Amino acid sequence: MGEILTKQRTIWQAVLGEIELSVSRGNFMTWFKNTHLLDDGTRTGAVVVGVPNVFIKQQLECKYNDLIVATLQKNGIDANEVIYKIYTPSTPREAEEPLPPPAVAEQTPAQTIKPIASPLDTPAKSFSHAYRQGINERYTFDNFVVGSGNELAFAACQSIAASPGTKYNPLFLYGGVGIGKTHLMQAVGNAFLAKKPGAKVLYVTTEQFVQEFVDAIRFKKTADFVAHYRTTDVLIVDDVQFIAGKEKMQEEFFHTFNALHQANKQIILSSDRPPKEIPTLEERLRSRFAWGMSIDMQIPDFETRCAIIQSKAHEHDAELPNDVVDYLATSVQTNIRELEGALNQLLAFCEMRGLEPDLGVATTLLGSNKARPKHLSAKQIIERTARHFQIPVEDILGPKRDKDIVMPRQVAMYMLRSELHLSFPKIARELGRKDHTTAIHSVEKIEKESQLDPSLRTAIADIKGRLYA
Repeated sequence: MGEILTKQRTIWQAVLGEIELSVSRGNFMTWFKNTHLLDDGTRTGAVVVGVPNVFIKQQLECKYNDLIVATLQKNGIDANEVIYKIYTPSTPREAEEPLPPPAVAEQTPAQTIKPIASPLDTPAKSFSHAYRQGINERYTFDNFVVGSGNELAFAACQSIAASPGTKYNPLFLYGGVGIGKTHLMQAVGNAFLAKKPGAKVLYVTTEQFVQEFVDAIRFKKTADFVAHYRTTDVLIVDDVQFIAGKEKMQEEFFHTFNALHQANKQIILSSDRPPKEIPTLEERLRSRFAWGMSIDMQIPDFETRCAIIQSKAHEHDAELPNDVVDYLATSVQTNIRELEGALNQLLAFCEMRGLEPDLGVATTLLGSNKARPKHLSAKQIIERTARHFQIPVEDILGPKRDKDIVMPRQVAMYMLRSELHLSFPKIARELGRKDHTTAIHSVEKIEKESQLDPSLRTAIADIKGRLYA
């Protein structure tokens, strides 16, 4: 029995690893993180997934069932039918009782979508900081792989952990998705807490900060909000670029920043771009973000990717041949999360079938994860985007402002930025626009909406897949 449970846990971890790469972190943490595989369908023909409460059950049934079925099938489970069953191991007798929606449950993380309204909600208990996520203990300096693209950031973070608030304040880390910014920032928090267990270390995303500020105003708890954020010893804010354009948020963050900095408390920020390139960010914040030290974290090089794979494999008590390590490091070049997801998929597949993770298995299973071609051009991206949305290229390049044309045009601008890293003026020229602020607005809009809209995220993934096929 124990062997069956272990196998089911391994399969479900592999499934969750893939799903985490295809949905936003907020949606994953809210709807998927606390689920379990109760039955893989071997005996009954129906896969049973355990969920914490009725709200998550409804969301998975209505919105994510197709994704779960497809991911199960990729991992060797023929899921003709998936049943979602309310399952709370610690309190089985209460399992059938409806629980509060995720946005007000104590363990719900920061990155949630808009909570489902409940008649049980009252202003007195709604603002209880339910969005707070805290430091993840898994993120430490010891399990962070250092390479040429992140060694400066690693050294700065170690220095800060040893003596927060005295140098590099604020520390501003910027770079692409999945290159280790969150890991390093939280490693600082964990190291400081290990040295001073009673210290107040707060990790938040900008979305969380915004949500709590809105709740504070709504439920007349602004004093509570201010006291919480301005009395911390180390404040870590992820994805600070999303504060741009929100005037009230920027004003509150400005005062919080000033209060902490004046008290020599450490501030650590991350973004996908340097402060000077964050559009619609107030100048007073832009200058403060640049006060301390700004570090550009680069995509890990081949040797670093190999070291990451070997380190993660070791955590799973697995040994990979060198040719498999090389293959994985070559197949996934830009995103550490995708790299870890590919490794998890390979290990789970081999464990389920009793195979050794050799090069043949890896190429068969992960053959679609090919290295991106170097010859990709702006013209190819625009043509592929137009083809996906079934509109002429001339419409994307033309002056029309119809809704069914504007959105594909914005997606094309976003793709030119994310895939070719073109400057905003260059993007504007490629799309026949005179003003590059249009490109800035379009990229920002698609970045934000793709986190909330699964159909848009799927469209972008499909365009990328066909470009790199």
